[in-house]
Amino acid sequence: MKLSDFDFDLPEALIATRPAKPRSSARLLLAEGAAIRDLHVTDLVTIFRPGDRLVLNNTKVIPARLSGIRRRLSAQGPVEAKVEITLLEPQASGDWRALAKPLRKLAEGEEIRFSDALTATVMAKGDTDVALRFNLTGDDFDAALAAAGAMPLPPYIAAKRAPDAQDHDDYQTVFARHSGAVAAPTASLHFDAALLAALRDRGVAFSEVTLHVGAGTFLPVKVEDVTTHRMHAEWGEVTAEAAAAINATKAAGGRVIPVGTTALRLIETAAQGGQLQPWQGETDIFIYPGFRFQIADALMTNFHLPKSTLLMLVSALIGKDRVMKIYDHAIRNGYRFFSYGDSSLLIP
Repeated sequence: MKLSDFDFDLPEALIATRPAKPRSSARLLLAEGAAIRDLHVTDLVTIFRPGDRLVLNNTKVIPARLSGIRRRLSAQGPVEAKVEITLLEPQASGDWRALAKPLRKLAEGEEIRFSDALTATVMAKGDTDVALRFNLTGDDFDAALAAAGAMPLPPYIAAKRAPDAQDHDDYQTVFARHSGAVAAPTASLHFDAALLAALRDRGVAFSEVTLHVGAGTFLPVKVEDVTTHRMHAEWGEVTAEAAAAINATKAAGGRVIPVGTTALRLIETAAQGGQLQPWQGETDIFIYPGFRFQIADALMTNFHLPKSTLLMLVSALIGKDRVMKIYDHAIRNGYRFFSYGDSSLLIP
């Protein structure tokens, strides 16, 4: 498998910079077997069957993008300059790993002020990122970050416009519970309270899992032989309650349908022994054609970047040639792509 096998031409006009309103009004491409149907997310109520179980990722995106002023003493006196920070993940020490722009001008020991309440000290500096120690922890840190930070929009949106207050709602699922992600599980952004209630009334069940989506989800694949690509690691958890419910659905003949590639990657990680087990830790699972799925019977997912690991994942589920036909249909019919775009339901 070559990286070029997963390439396609996408008109830039199809990259969505705002989501559909209301959330569930987005378009939905249903690919079931050989058929393709053009529907809307609200039609899920008629597509899913009683006894189906949707697996939702309940991670919560933190406002990880910060603009600050760095201060240090120099031979000429106090020096100030702007710096842009994107938080990546907390460390066991309590410090945060972060991207910084400009990285090369930061020095260990200098302070960055983000607001009257929030500052950080540069504890260490590497080739690609820094370690920051904030002046606050716990709920105080969360409150100050919420006030000072912006949502970390994906690069293909951030290149077109700056994040704003609306993104605090738009780039968060309605069932977000556990803070830690720096990217949203975007297939889940299409669900609102009314759609969830209608699906429950239909007899569809839900299980929640947690995978804190990292910035590595946007890293490009740089090797031509895709099997040699190394995935970034992300922390996740499948509780005993979720594992038992999902296994019971499988045993009863119901379909288990992850909403989003993050939920799928997590449950397949936790089922490497053949049956889903309670699981907690970091996963770097890389799913590409040839992968044997243990749990997922279908997948709801947005439309993905050319040459991306996520495009390889959906190709593993329904076949690369089939994916390319689906994407050709989506482009010809004006579907909106990527995080704020439309959705698809892929049923092998």
